[in-house]
Amino acid sequence: MTSYSKGKYSLMISDRSGLAFPYREMVKEWTGMWVHSSEYEPKQPQLQPKPIIGDPQGLQHAKPSRKAFATPVVLDNNPITTTASSTSVTVKCKDQPWSTDDYIRFQNLDNAVGGVAKATFELTTTLNGAISASATSLVLADSSQFVAPGYICIQLFDSDGNDVSETIYYTTNTTGSNTLSGLTRGTSATINGNSPLATTAAAHSSGAKVYGSYKITKQTTTETIASPPGSVTVSNSFTFSLKNNASSTATGGGFFAFGGPVNMRP
Repeated sequence: MTSYSKGKYSLMISDRSGLAFPYREMVKEWTGMWVHSSEYEPKQPQLQPKPIIGDPQGLQHAKPSRKAFATPVVLDNNPITTTASSTSVTVKCKDQPWSTDDYIRFQNLDNAVGGVAKATFELTTTLNGAISASATSLVLADSSQFVAPGYICIQLFDSDGNDVSETIYYTTNTTGSNTLSGLTRGTSATINGNSPLATTAAAHSSGAKVYGSYKITKQTTTETIASPPGSVTVSNSFTFSLKNNASSTATGGGFFAFGGPVNMRP
């Protein structure tokens, strides 16, 4: 095994200055040169910067967001406007979330408008006779104002109190017998431009509450804005058609009326 002297009395030439220094005072630089401790220069940090990577963006345990259920929206004050001898109705609602061909159910209107009863706008009635989960027709206590084709919701709660109301599509309304037929059971009505999760077909008892809806057409207008200067397209109203004509041109409905999905199940 090779052994070396400790250099107690030896000198060493510095690779930097060329001067002789005590051997035991010499150190090796990061460059590989042997220099005296008084000449030593540490490595400049900028010669070996730390790696830079982007900020983490992805989550290890990411869960996609769910599509929120549609909820009722407060309409403008006195939102309903009818036209004499016409089925067309205009409804005011600023910043509405709805789209053309959505089906809207109205709630909490204060009064009749243009000779059209509050019950006609809200389309609330009951089943006249029980139906099975596979029935293709049903009888209402009063179907005189239900526009066909369309969607209804039959209210139902399970034994635990959970809302399991069923949405049903119908193609025909025979007002003479108050019968809705051509049923598609356990479906869903378009709202906010989307189709919610389908409901489940179920048996319903006579006297169960039934709610109807109206198919809407969204109205858009162009408004001029100051900052930044230009124009924007806004939608603060929509229209729908009644089954029967209004008797007069009028505006009303009161304050705190709602529009929303035909089926309010959570």
